Amino acid sequence: MALKNTHLGAAAIGEILSGGSKKIFFAGIGGISMCSLARVSQLRGHSVSGYDRARSDITRQLEACGIPVYNKEDPTHVTGCDLLVYTVAMPADNAEYAAASAAGIPCVSRADYLGYLMSGYDCRIGVSGMHGKSTTTSMLEKIFSDAGRNPTVSCGAKMASVHSTHKIGGEEYFIFEACEYMDSFLDFYPTIAIILNIEMDHVDYFHSMEQIHTSFHKFLERTGPSGIALVNCADADVMQAAAGYGGRLVTFGVETPEADYCADAITLEKGCARFVLRHSGTPLCTVSLRIPGAHAVCDALAAGAAAHLCGICGEEISRALDAFHGLSRRMEPCGTAACGAAIYSDYAHHPTEVAATLSAAAQMGYRRIYCVFQPHTYSRTSRLFDGFAKALSGIKDGEVVLAPIYSARETDTLGVSSQRLADAIAKNGAVCRCIDPFADIAAYLNSHGKKEDMFLIMGAGDITKVIPLLQ
Repeated sequence: MALKNTHLGAAAIGEILSGGSKKIFFAGIGGISMCSLARVSQLRGHSVSGYDRARSDITRQLEACGIPVYNKEDPTHVTGCDLLVYTVAMPADNAEYAAASAAGIPCVSRADYLGYLMSGYDCRIGVSGMHGKSTTTSMLEKIFSDAGRNPTVSCGAKMASVHSTHKIGGEEYFIFEACEYMDSFLDFYPTIAIILNIEMDHVDYFHSMEQIHTSFHKFLERTGPSGIALVNCADADVMQAAAGYGGRLVTFGVETPEADYCADAITLEKGCARFVLRHSGTPLCTVSLRIPGAHAVCDALAAGAAAHLCGICGEEISRALDAFHGLSRRMEPCGTAACGAAIYSDYAHHPTEVAATLSAAAQMGYRRIYCVFQPHTYSRTSRLFDGFAKALSGIKDGEVVLAPIYSARETDTLGVSSQRLADAIAKNGAVCRCIDPFADIAAYLNSHGKKEDMFLIMGAGDITKVIPLLQ
């Protein structure tokens, strides 16, 4: 059973850590967000260590900074600790967590601790939404850094500009990805709260759109009456969540002239968008993106609008976005397969994301697209089954290869499978097959692919293990 978020709040955590250097243990320290929290804590003078079940580039980087990382659970690791920070993906029987709880050592969730860390910054920009959070956060990092604002950033993916999931900057600007899962973002303290989009997801936690609207509204209200909500007015669910917001409401929208910030005059060249960013109807700048996909326009528009609200001019916004090279696992080029096909990797794991990624791929000029998709969790696959079947059936000049469902934190109690999904996709007229294990997927692709083709490796599980097998 996964753990729950705590809600101690910044003041209570600050009291625990008051009085000089403290000893903090991070359970799940190799996580994309957890590693940045550990590093910031170390830079603030605390003694930091942690556990993660597997060694990785992230844990090696932490060790290079002098942070001990253990790969085996041991209750003695928390002896003498003042605080334990955990990820909610951690099972409750984790040895360090159980030992800390038994010893009366305060234990706080990642989100709660992130909220405490950000509370000391003057301007705090939180990026929320079901899709595009990491890309928008990374775009904001690029804009603010290039404009000399030296932000501290916590992102959900490795940013190309800094080769890391985080950046440790000054103490004025804190830019962060605000995850909605299990209402984690309700522990944060944004001064500018962005909502990119809203739809059904995380169906193991959210059971209705009403629940989702309520959660996102509460996130906006975390800004307080003097804060700003920057919301996508082209999304009806976003506007429903924003109804009654007590602060300053600022809108953005793609080809939505009534928005405070609008992107229009959109053109695509080899899948990459060029558009005019307007503020109150007046052109602010022209943006030429280097990352593929029309969906990236919305992310860039939101990032540009937030930057402009913070006093960054149109020329600086345009220059930074024109030079933005993307981030890890967002249509990321990963070299060439043995057969000569180009390999790309993408994190898409929701029908909307899958459809957007396949649309972008279709614009990139490859002869044929082989999309390898690994469904993520039984609950999401079951609840959004028709959406996945429709999205994956939209592949043009190509075929879909399905890997078994990645279970993550779940067990199969719903009777859903990749084979069922493959049958539905085939009924819609697309070529689709299930293949297992990964080595057989790689062998199939290399035996059928050609130099002019794309291998698109897609999903949020461990499907990236296919990539080295292709090369």
